Amino acid sequence: MIGATFFAVVQPDSIVTPHIDWPAIAPVLALAGAGVLVVLLRAVLRTKPAVVPITTVVAFAGTITAGAMLAWQWNDVRDHGITVTLATMVRVDAFAVFLGVLVVSALFLTLLLSVGYVRPAGLEAPEYYAMLLLSASAMVVMTTANNLIVVFVALEALSIPLYVLVAFDRRRLQSLEAGIKYFVLGSFASAVFLYGVALVYGATGSASLTGIADFLRTTTLFENGTLLAGMALLIVGLGFKVSAVPFHMWTPDVYQGAPSPITAFMSSATKVAGFAAFLRIFLVAFPLYRTDWRPIIMALATVTLIVGTVAAVVQTNLKRALAYSSIANAGYVLIGFAAAAVDNRLAAHRGLEATLFFLFTYTFMTIGAFAVVTLVGRRSHDAKHGFDQYRGLAQRQPVLAGFLTFFLLAQAGVPLTGGFVAKLQVFGAAVGAREYWLALVGALSAVVLAFFYLRMTVVVFSGDDESGEVTSNPRRRLEAGAVLVLVAAAVMVLLLGIVPGTFIHFARDAATLL
Repeated sequence: MIGATFFAVVQPDSIVTPHIDWPAIAPVLALAGAGVLVVLLRAVLRTKPAVVPITTVVAFAGTITAGAMLAWQWNDVRDHGITVTLATMVRVDAFAVFLGVLVVSALFLTLLLSVGYVRPAGLEAPEYYAMLLLSASAMVVMTTANNLIVVFVALEALSIPLYVLVAFDRRRLQSLEAGIKYFVLGSFASAVFLYGVALVYGATGSASLTGIADFLRTTTLFENGTLLAGMALLIVGLGFKVSAVPFHMWTPDVYQGAPSPITAFMSSATKVAGFAAFLRIFLVAFPLYRTDWRPIIMALATVTLIVGTVAAVVQTNLKRALAYSSIANAGYVLIGFAAAAVDNRLAAHRGLEATLFFLFTYTFMTIGAFAVVTLVGRRSHDAKHGFDQYRGLAQRQPVLAGFLTFFLLAQAGVPLTGGFVAKLQVFGAAVGAREYWLALVGALSAVVLAFFYLRMTVVVFSGDDESGEVTSNPRRRLEAGAVLVLVAAAVMVLLLGIVPGTFIHFARDAATLL
């Protein structure tokens, strides 16, 4: 009787489904579809020898298809404007496409780096590729999310595969420990973010970013404590994902314990996705409350730069040092974020442009550095990545030493590299926003952090370790995929430093259409 009454009340014709613009979500479908197909092929083929090459081809095909769809979306956005679909929950604009390109680029380079890493390390390639594809698809969703609920779902969907990937090397206790740490702390951060979403919804009655902005624009809140508490919790949750201090404690342990290609992916794509949500939420939903949250962003930028710089200088392990360097680089992005939140429209546009350009440059610098770390780790009896393991690398592997030196100097901001132009853009944006002390802190951090990069360069070109703990086969050739990653990343970083105009215009268009 109850069932009959329910079906009499709820007829299929009365259910209104949202309009779906399929081309707008095509990159996500390509990545997620490839990930699901890899899982199905693994289940059908099981342990047959063909399962690894077939799933590898599917992973690359899905990634290339997603990249092609993003290129089409860029032209479509410039010609026909922004696309909003799925009941305004998804917003495809130049900002989303720009950061989506970075995520897919990082995924493609990580797959290339992983081809020669997974099987020799004894890891299951199909499951590994599936987790990467599914995580990347959620990151692309993060770049287009126009609703706090969508952001949370995407945050969980990208995090859960990463928890598995960090602990994927089950033979190493350090990898399992890193996965558990990341899972526990990441779950706590997600809960904090969800509580923030609940408070914002309770204060505004909407989870849509544009809906929240419209409500705050037309309504005066006499008691805004709930809204401010919600914004604070959102900052905590997203600050964890971008490794901002004091929410950074997981970063060095996880980066050190995870398989090196996964570390490369996390240090680039995860940070891009986190900042995509960070920027869109606060610049779109809460611009009228910038006087409340902007000082917090400025404080986070300052503390993140100081802690990341000092901690990186005192490290004796390269993966941990690069992890703290990644934290310091998050501070530079936060400087641009703070500059993008000023009242002056021109200065705000320049701040967002500098932020996007820095993320673009940082993606290739960090993937290149961790690609070298991946290859060096495979050529030693241990994978602890202490500085002694890299001592005399120039004599044993001059090609790897040259690439590592180049990427380290690029992160130090040496002229004619993308790192120099990216930092210059961020400092210029801070000065344009009249935040001179932020520019000063950033400049001092760059000077101090350069000590670590130069110190590591000296280690690479110094004599062999006398202890004899380091062994390497200089005759062993580099894998073709790894060589392609190193060359592609180095070329991009060099182009960003020598002819940055094209890429700056790319970031400028993305900032304009946000």
